[in-house]
Amino acid sequence: MTITTLHITGMTCGHCVAAVTAALKAVPGVESVQVNLERGEGVIKGSASAEQLVQAVGAEGYEARPA
Repeated sequence: MTITTLHITGMTCGHCVAAVTAALKAVPGVESVQVNLERGEGVIKGSASAEQLVQAVGAEGYEARPA
């Protein structure tokens, strides 16, 4: 299992966190997701690649990059 940390920009509220969390959980291979609004960060455990995770966040309208 890999732990991937993403810097996520554009989140402003709890709804944003919920949308990003749901998008990340939907990526095949993701086992757990923790998104922190204040830090603008997501920590994802599983076998999904950073590229897949960044694309999932982007599809929700937010920007992400590996930490």
